[in-house]
Amino acid sequence: MKKKRSVVLIGMPGAGKSTLGVLLAKELALDFVDTDLLIQSREGRTLQEIMNESDYLNLRRIEGEVIADAELPSHVIATGGSVVYSEEGMANLRRFGPVVFLNCSAAELRRRINNYESRGIAKAPGQSFAALFEERQALYRQYADITVDCDGKDMQQVLDRLLEELQTLA
Repeated sequence: MKKKRSVVLIGMPGAGKSTLGVLLAKELALDFVDTDLLIQSREGRTLQEIMNESDYLNLRRIEGEVIADAELPSHVIATGGSVVYSEEGMANLRRFGPVVFLNCSAAELRRRINNYESRGIAKAPGQSFAALFEERQALYRQYADITVDCDGKDMQQVLDRLLEELQTLA
């Protein structure tokens, strides 16, 4: 039986990568993986604990190593928001299938995220959400094969739109 291509989901924390990823995996009959869980499993700590015990650059380094070594054919892959800082990691993920950027406005993300300070977001000390958002937008767009705008849409609408976009690549 031929292996199905993976789908890689990227975007800011709160964009819906993990939630949509599970729905998409069911729809496409693929396995699902959240790369944040791969990091936590390898390290035996939460993302926030990793940052508390070192810093955001160490978390990004660990994430890059985990992603660069990952073998994830036939998966929907929900990545951490900072995965785009690792060129090697992104090159590895792109081997498995298209990269989908779940694009949400900063206002929508602020509405969705209640735990910005304790969520384990790899950002510089004191970096505002707005500054982080701007910094990452260009990186997400650089790696995206597909961009799906999520503002004002529920998960089913985003899923339907993504499935349409994936059909155009088939």
